[in-house]
Amino acid sequence: MTTRSLGPFQVSPIGLGCMNLSHAYGQPPSLEDAERLLLRALDLGVTLFDTAALYGFGANETLVGQVLAKHRQKFTLASKCGMQGVGFPDGVKRVIDGRPETLRATCEDSLRRLQTEVIDLYYLHRWDKQVPIEESVGALGDLVRAGKIRSVGLSEVSAHTLRRAHAEHPIAAVQTEYSLWTRNPEIAVLDTCAELGVAFVAFSPVARGFLTGQVRDVSALDAKDIRRAMPRFAPATYAANLGLLDGVAEVAREAGCSLAQLALAWLLQRAPHIIPIPGTTRLDHLEENLGALQVTLSAAQMARLDQVINRHTVQGPRYNPGNQVEIDTEEFSA
Repeated sequence: MTTRSLGPFQVSPIGLGCMNLSHAYGQPPSLEDAERLLLRALDLGVTLFDTAALYGFGANETLVGQVLAKHRQKFTLASKCGMQGVGFPDGVKRVIDGRPETLRATCEDSLRRLQTEVIDLYYLHRWDKQVPIEESVGALGDLVRAGKIRSVGLSEVSAHTLRRAHAEHPIAAVQTEYSLWTRNPEIAVLDTCAELGVAFVAFSPVARGFLTGQVRDVSALDAKDIRRAMPRFAPATYAANLGLLDGVAEVAREAGCSLAQLALAWLLQRAPHIIPIPGTTRLDHLEENLGALQVTLSAAQMARLDQVINRHTVQGPRYNPGNQVEIDTEEFSA
């Protein structure tokens, strides 16, 4: 398998987003099934595993540590801080907190759960806008110097914030949603990453299942599935967006690949500093996703995909207003 640069590391061109194994998309798989998937990814050559303190409120880091600690030298480990679960009388709630003392404490908790002495790439999961980005990133830089982490990343930030952060401490990667149906990074941050030598890690590269063509009826989603709160997955909006898949499927047939492979191949060919991290709970989907590495799209096919599905043809914002205020990513004007 070829590799792509991520800070000081060389990683597989497609990584594994581990969130699905503990969080966000309904009932997670059993421990046995999750372990089987993580180990199969490692066997297939995946060398970038991505988790976070938030996922399952620590459960995902615990899972990754329990399963992969004995294989620690075989992969690059990424986790995130600055957004985690905090206990309240009525239950655990998600809290954004980028204060240096919180980031230091979260890192210690993550190291313990992950059963490792050092985290290779540690992202600020969300910029806490009550704390200057320089303070949060400065604290992460202190963790690098202390040997707790090896490199610093940011998630869901604008090009302007990236530049401020990079001036404080070198940023190895920016992680943001990017796919055929989410083009916001193309406004500025994707090019800024290339200019600064920062890897761009694309989460939700198959559009939370939309680009696989296998999510047809959103009313069947689990009651706790986070997509139920996303405007693009509202029944009427989603039904309209499904019509876009006909043109996408036509290109996939020509390329001799599945829809998911097409979506991932499109990302891989957009730029060499892009590293998609699809998540899944199924072995067959894991193997299908990695098959995208064998897909080559022509310039004409890339252009047709851009014509069929883009910011003008996709209906609905990706986040509801409550989640939108939490991010710093550039947005297209209406």
